[in-house]
Amino acid sequence: MRDDETRREALAEPQATRPAPKMVEAFEHAAGSIARGVPGGATGFRGVLLHIHVAPAASYEMEELREAECVAGRGIVGDRYFDGTGTYSPKPDTREVTLIEQEALDALARNDPPLQGGAIALAPGDHRRNLTVRGVPLNHLVGRRFRAGEVILRGGRLNFPCKYLEELLGLPVYLPLYNRSGLNCGIESGGVIRPGDAIELLDDADA
Repeated sequence: MRDDETRREALAEPQATRPAPKMVEAFEHAAGSIARGVPGGATGFRGVLLHIHVAPAASYEMEELREAECVAGRGIVGDRYFDGTGTYSPKPDTREVTLIEQEALDALARNDPPLQGGAIALAPGDHRRNLTVRGVPLNHLVGRRFRAGEVILRGGRLNFPCKYLEELLGLPVYLPLYNRSGLNCGIESGGVIRPGDAIELLDDADA
């Protein structure tokens, strides 16, 4: 895939010379802007933030944090997208914060659906997303505002798995993660988040 080739080429570049990633405001992304005008979706949920992870550079092991500072327009302090280091496509995108559902990881662990030879144990630090959450219907939050602790996020687009992650982990996760690989978000209002923080949908009237 083209994105995988781009990641490999970027990985070979000296990280100090790479430009900072160009961010697209979540509701200006093609997916987020369309979803803004479509009513419906999941409501009334109250989820929880389980884990916070950042990676300081390309292919580095993800570091788990007890708390993290989120900055609007930049991302999570200490993460490669915030600092402009690491592997990413030069194409502007919404990727200040990425989330994945713990329920998706649980499904992989029981081989549900059976898309590979057996169960895959994927730890929260393995999937390369920043936030692992439970009880949050991420696929329904494109074009929606929601709160995680004191931080307000905007759903920009669904995240899609890539072959690069398979190569990095040495596990056949591409097909099992398809359509449940998480959500790319922008930060509307920054602040500090911690594991255990509640996650809930916001009404636009609260803006």
